Amino acid sequence: MNFEDFIISPRNFKTESWQIGSRITKEIIEDSIVLLFVSDYRGANGDAEVQDFTAIRKEFYQLSQLDFEIPVVDLGDLVSGKTVQDSHYILQEVLSACHYKRAIPVIIGGSNDFAFSLFSALNFHKKNINYTQISNIISLKQGEDINEYTFLSKIFGAKNFSIKNYHHLGYQKHLNEMDSVKLIREVEFDIVRLAEMMNSTEKTEPFFRKADLVTVNCDAIESFSDAFSMNPQVNGLNRREVCAYMKEIGLSENLQSVGIFNYNIYSENQLNHQLLAQMIWYLTEGINIQRSHPKERHYEVFYVLIDNKQYAFKRDTFSNLWYFGDDENIENCVPCSRKDFDEAKKGWLSARLTKI
Repeated sequence: MNFEDFIISPRNFKTESWQIGSRITKEIIEDSIVLLFVSDYRGANGDAEVQDFTAIRKEFYQLSQLDFEIPVVDLGDLVSGKTVQDSHYILQEVLSACHYKRAIPVIIGGSNDFAFSLFSALNFHKKNINYTQISNIISLKQGEDINEYTFLSKIFGAKNFSIKNYHHLGYQKHLNEMDSVKLIREVEFDIVRLAEMMNSTEKTEPFFRKADLVTVNCDAIESFSDAFSMNPQVNGLNRREVCAYMKEIGLSENLQSVGIFNYNIYSENQLNHQLLAQMIWYLTEGINIQRSHPKERHYEVFYVLIDNKQYAFKRDTFSNLWYFGDDENIENCVPCSRKDFDEAKKGWLSARLTKI
């Protein structure tokens, strides 16, 4: 497929040598971060006309490149297909090209249902996917059409999809029907309320650590004078919190694909564009930090006795991150927090740690 027929190349910006824009290229290269902007909002009751992402790019390009080593590619703007299904198909082809080159695609814009395309494209290259979503809404509605309310049921219901773990973070009780929440819990997937994510990333960091795919619904971020998302909410993650979580996403050891959806591209508020640009920047920083970590790790093992049964916790001596389990292969241990260990010493063990 010739991507030039479906992608509008970004314009050039004049930047200083210390700014990240000075090192951005326009073609997919191996082991890079690939940015692609999407204008199709039909899944969120918007339209599919080509939008202008110049303001966001300008804000991002002017940020510091620090000591980043990973190449950053701005592929451009995806032209929407005649139908929503066409847009999903075209995006999946681009994503697959990124995965073949071990690049991490970061999809910006478009409605939240494009998470389906990210999952589908990744599933072609990898099985047993760990998927973490930040979203205020949990919807498992059924329907032939794909939109922001049906895409999750399509992921869970597809026979050829292979999902190992699903973590849903940031849901708000007053916005959700309880049937969907109950069903997610019945299949033992993790649900974390917004209140548990505020002020600190410590409790929810384990849900990002092994994630292959992470998507962020901008509806989970608070809006004030001007809508930040397609379905703006007064309650949500604040500006500092969401940037901290974007960095945690980048720090994932297995990260292969990221989506930032439902951003209000129709906004003319510079501060909204600035926040989105900084979210992308903190994601980039996290990926660079993770790539700099040593491959060989060493662990301290701590044993806790609860009801005459012994449980093991491990601490990574380099990163100070914690795991639950006594398996010699750390991949078979469950990411957890220091708080989980401290609670176990008091005799309380989280059900999340023992369900696997």
